[in-house]
Amino acid sequence: MPRLSVVIASTRPERIGHHVAAWVLERVPADFETTVHDLRELNLPFLDEPGQPSDGNYAHEHTRRWSAAMTATDALVLVMPEYNRGYNAALKNAIDFLYAEWDGLPVACVGYGWRGAEFAKSALRQTLERVKMTVVDAPGLAFDKTVSQQGEVIAGEDVEAQLATTFADLRERARASRNDS
Repeated sequence: MPRLSVVIASTRPERIGHHVAAWVLERVPADFETTVHDLRELNLPFLDEPGQPSDGNYAHEHTRRWSAAMTATDALVLVMPEYNRGYNAALKNAIDFLYAEWDGLPVACVGYGWRGAEFAKSALRQTLERVKMTVVDAPGLAFDKTVSQQGEVIAGEDVEAQLATTFADLRERARASRNDS
């Protein structure tokens, strides 16, 4: 059974990320073992490790916990907002804390914002590919079209089908990745 982690990237006090994550979680196929990681609850400080993440020698317990959580996953869904055509600092920081844990990990970005968070997803893709993640296509939710500004997801059949394809791709890549190890 592939292990899927869903990360809620927004840390704002008033946010809709948990609503979007709930929508995603309701659609996760039963053959995934799913865990949710909320970056607001994880509460990582700005990167404070004295060494390079690529060394994997983590001095701080918060980094070791984050590393263990990501090491224990076979695939990742990032539920992410778009802020000013970019992705949020907490997500970038969480990625920067680790390195080897990302190598080959299949990841899908379910973004939300104006125009379906297309700018944030595009910018993030470069970072994810740099740390050697395998990026899988995922739907973006556009304000006032497929998600309200209060977080009510009103996606149609096309978005539902895109998400189903995302999970199928994550499953396939997670299995292939485990067989390669």
